[in-house]
Amino acid sequence: MRWRHGLLAAIALLSVSARVDAQRTHVLVVSGLSGDPAFKRSFEQIAATVKGAARVKWSVNDSSLIVLTEDSLPSALSRGRSTREAVANAFTTLSTRVQPGDVLLVLLLGHGSGEGPGSKVNLPGPDATAADYGTWLAGFAKQSVVFVNAATGSGDFVPVLKAPGRVVVTATRSAVEKNESIFAGFFAKALASDDADADKDGRVSVLEAFRWTTREVAKVYDGSGRMQTEHAQLSDSTRATTVSFGKSTVSTDPRVAALVAERQALESEVAALRSRKTSMDAAAYDKELERLLVAIAEKTQAIRAAGGKP
Repeated sequence: MRWRHGLLAAIALLSVSARVDAQRTHVLVVSGLSGDPAFKRSFEQIAATVKGAARVKWSVNDSSLIVLTEDSLPSALSRGRSTREAVANAFTTLSTRVQPGDVLLVLLLGHGSGEGPGSKVNLPGPDATAADYGTWLAGFAKQSVVFVNAATGSGDFVPVLKAPGRVVVTATRSAVEKNESIFAGFFAKALASDDADADKDGRVSVLEAFRWTTREVAKVYDGSGRMQTEHAQLSDSTRATTVSFGKSTVSTDPRVAALVAERQALESEVAALRSRKTSMDAAAYDKELERLLVAIAEKTQAIRAAGGKP
């Protein structure tokens, strides 16, 4: 049994390292009500940083890059106002573009309040709740979703939104941490620069970005002698290692592209299997997981043999 688990772990590691070339990224940034000119400038700068990284470093198409802010009119930064209706429409628009295996990054900026499913980030007009975002994300079960609520008082979004194939990050660990947060600025920098790239592979994983950000936030509080009033959360550190942001490495060779698509389908099967784990017999689960991981490893070898990047 110990040998079997070791084999599964080794094959799983192969499959994790192989996913990078299959990932296409789609981005939604929602900047809520600022309530103060200084906050407005900060939110806009963070949104601009992520948008710039998505365009230049991650090769995200404009049609897959949506930024919404509190301003009524579209601008060079924003596609429109961040109303609840506009956010819902943005999810609908992106759902027509994403494919199985793609990555969807959602970043919320602003001031949060409420608890549990009713937690929210303040928007112009009616606010969208954590439960609303859960409904909108339900249509992305075959994608890797990274949902980052960088607002104050955001901690309750984790238990509401965590799900298989999804990484949820919040700037705080509870709804009561409502003081001004500095998490968002550092997290944006982690995604946009090479500072957080711990393994120097040219891409930044969600886990790398999260760890770097939490260290930098702690340094600020320690350096100023203040008690730290924000403690970020990450829902799934294992999944967070498998999703990275950087230059797309998708092959233009149709043979490689077909093999990648086949591997994506197998990875979707693994995600679906893991979501059923608690309802399955343990031996049957292990057997099916091994079959799928071996198949993924074989596809990876075929991609390498065809000249694609593993």
